[in-house]
Amino acid sequence: MSLDLPANALGIDFGTSNSTVGWLRPGAPTLLPLEEGKITLPSVLFFNYEERHSVFGRLALHEYLEGYEGRLMRSLKSLLGSKLLKSETTVLGSAVPFKQILGLFIAELKQRAEVIAERPFEQVVLGRPVFFVDDDEKADKEAADTLEGVAKSIGFKDVSFQYEPIAAAFDYESTISKEELVLIVDIGGGTSDFSLIRLAPERHMVAERHDDILATGGVHIGGTDFDKQLSLQAVMPLFGYGSRMKSDAPMPTSVHLNLATWHTINAVYAQKSQLALKSMRYDILDPTGIDRLFKLIEQRAGHWLAMQIEDSKIALSETERLHLSLERIEAELGVELTRAGFNAAIGNLLERVRGSVTQLLGNAGVSVEQVDTVFFTGGSSGIPALRQQIAALLPNARHVEGNVFGSIGSGLAIEAKKRYG
Repeated sequence: MSLDLPANALGIDFGTSNSTVGWLRPGAPTLLPLEEGKITLPSVLFFNYEERHSVFGRLALHEYLEGYEGRLMRSLKSLLGSKLLKSETTVLGSAVPFKQILGLFIAELKQRAEVIAERPFEQVVLGRPVFFVDDDEKADKEAADTLEGVAKSIGFKDVSFQYEPIAAAFDYESTISKEELVLIVDIGGGTSDFSLIRLAPERHMVAERHDDILATGGVHIGGTDFDKQLSLQAVMPLFGYGSRMKSDAPMPTSVHLNLATWHTINAVYAQKSQLALKSMRYDILDPTGIDRLFKLIEQRAGHWLAMQIEDSKIALSETERLHLSLERIEAELGVELTRAGFNAAIGNLLERVRGSVTQLLGNAGVSVEQVDTVFFTGGSSGIPALRQQIAALLPNARHVEGNVFGSIGSGLAIEAKKRYG
């Protein structure tokens, strides 16, 4: 395999929150600048109804926040493995399959890469989580088959996959000077994926690495799930979550759950959903929260609120407490958020992450003392409580920071060069 020629294929990390594209070539950065000179393209699509066009990434968020009438879609990868994947959504009065929407975004990644490279690409290695769907092999295969079909429908002739944490491992391997037993911890927007792999500088460009991979595992928990729990525990009570009906039954939670979940926010604006809310308004003991909910829906501020919660989650990795202002909805409305409260909200999720790592080590027959390094990557890998869980589990391993958004894309580019030249 010649290393002095550009690779024939791309590596694409289609992420829940952000996506990257890698192309291995001599003397140049592996990751391509997809938007405004940045290596990431936020996995966001906005159908601008006023100007009747589709925009992607940061520009999509900008147009949405500027107040253009339209439809914002984020966390597109979360559609894979969900029941929504087989259904349609309405865009400009027309029914559009969700598979087609996935295709629009991946085609945009391909097109931007081809403009930068000044050449077409027909071969690709796509990153994939260890499990698209937990504990359901049939659904997991269906998700992978769907992604492969989407990639082929937009012009890739040869499509193959690599587990995202394995790709991150290959990126890290390009930096080491001696053999290491490494636990790759990849906490992305939608999944937490782990690999235990033996790495060595002399095996960096070896194509067959099956014997070096001791175990892979994962769980369908990621940054959007952490956002959801922070939203439900700290913010949604202001909008009626947990309110009691006059019958003393709790208020139905479907609207709040949809608001707290990126890819279902638009369901809150549906006429059926709003009629159901209005029908229960007079059966609630204290209508303060539901009346705020009506204001939020009227302003179509669901995505705005989700962004405020996501930003607050990120900030809580650096500070112990902060004030989240919600004055867009109501004068003087806000909530105090604390890292301790956030940790409590995501405690069950972190325990499942810890359990997945423990199971991985057991499957590999490796003791905690044998692991040399923990390599962290993925946008949600910096959450302090998560780091503490891993540190407590593997007290002797050193911690290494990967490129939070770039390690997987770089590793996929290396894999693409191995497979396709």
